This record gives sequence, structure tokens and C-alpha cells, in this order.
Amino acid sequence: MKNAFVKTKNVKNFVSLMDSLQKLPPNIPKLALVYGEHGLGKTHSIIWWATRNDAVYVRANNEMTQAALMRAIVDELGERPLFMMQDNYNIILKHLKQDPKIIIVDEVDYLIGNRNVIESLRDIQDNTGTPIVLVGMGAVDKKIARFKHFEDRLYKKLKFEHFNQTDIAEILEKLTDLKFSESAIEYLATRTNQFRQLVKLLEKLEKLSNTNSIKELDEYTLKGLINERANIQIMQKAEKLYA
Repeated sequence: MKNAFVKTKNVKNFVSLMDSLQKLPPNIPKLALVYGEHGLGKTHSIIWWATRNDAVYVRANNEMTQAALMRAIVDELGERPLFMMQDNYNIILKHLKQDPKIIIVDEVDYLIGNRNVIESLRDIQDNTGTPIVLVGMGAVDKKIARFKHFEDRLYKKLKFEHFNQTDIAEILEKLTDLKFSESAIEYLATRTNQFRQLVKLLEKLEKLSNTNSIKELDEYTLKGLINERANIQIMQKAEKLYA
């Protein structure tokens, strides 16, 4: 497997969103929501963009409070977090007014149940003009709709979609030296449309292809390798069962 970043349609749409978000006039709220099912490469794509654009990236967890979020943002800004939440909030405002940076909050699903957290992010945006992007799972757009005050300020919602055949062809070209026929790519598109699944499948296909000295895969050969993989797994389970 090659170590390469693939600019799928989701990545291109995200880059386009971030570009337009930064170019908005001052009177338009710069809030955005990015969401989609797991396994589509959201976090990987967003970290890739954030590291290249000096953005503040914070990943929420199920124990994160409003105060913890403020501390995390302060820390990512390179400042020293203080004990009082209001002090940290003031540090954020001061820093962003002097040195504007986009704030990206990933796994925002963990924060949706706390109105104060959502409102504090809205307040940061209102008071500094800095773009804030929330990233969550497939149903987070419906959850955030409960906060009408916040949702009304959203500039755009971007949903990460399942990969199409063009995406899969590009991923294959970037990540492996194996060659795939059109029919093989079409077949793969019916088997998987998530990045994680495709990468795992590719790793196993490379091992099987290497064992069988295969350099190019058509649909027939691909089906054979996938079935061989399934048969091996069945045999391994049977051996454990009767051992």
C-alpha cells in the first residue's frame, strides 16, 4: 500500500467549502456543519486540511464540558489555559482578534446535548468573525436543528457521501500498484463505498495477489481472490472450532 492522500469528491467539496467560508463578507455568519457516516474519511480529510492551513483542530469526547472545550481551544491556540472558564473564553477572543484562525470541532455529536457549549461557539464566531466548522456523524444535522438560534446562522451544511466509481478508481490508482480493469472497478463499487473498508480490502488483495503472482485484476480474478479470502476465513474458524 502506498502512503498517499486521495482527493475524492468529498475532499474537493470540503476544500471548496473552506475557501468560500473564508471569503465571506463580515456581515455573514461564518459557521458550517460537515457531517456523514463513519468510514468516509471525514476526520482524515479535515486534519489534512487543518495542518496545511494553520487551523485550530479540537476533537470532542463524551466527557467534554463547556469549560473543557474552552481549555482545549486555548491550548491549540498555543496559549496557557487558565482555571476559570470565562478567563479562557477571553483569551480565545483576544487571540483570534489579533491572529485569526479557523476553528474546527470534530466529533461534535458529543457536545450537542449541551446548549451552553453550542452557544459559546456561536458567541466566539459572533465576537471574532472567525470561521467555525462543526464536524459530526450522519444524523448530527437533525440534532443541531434543535438549536434554531445556531442553525439559522449556518452558512452551509456539507454531507460526506459514499464513494462513487470515479472515487474508487482514483483511490486504487493512488494507493496500490495493482492494476484493475473497468469491470473489476465496477465490481468493487458494489462491494464497498467507504474508505476504511476499501483500504482493508486492498491490503488483503495485495497479499493474495503477491502470493498468486497476479499483477492485474479483472472482475473474474477479483471475485476469485475475494472468495478465496472468504474460504480461508471459513477454514480458520473451522480449525479453531474443532481444535
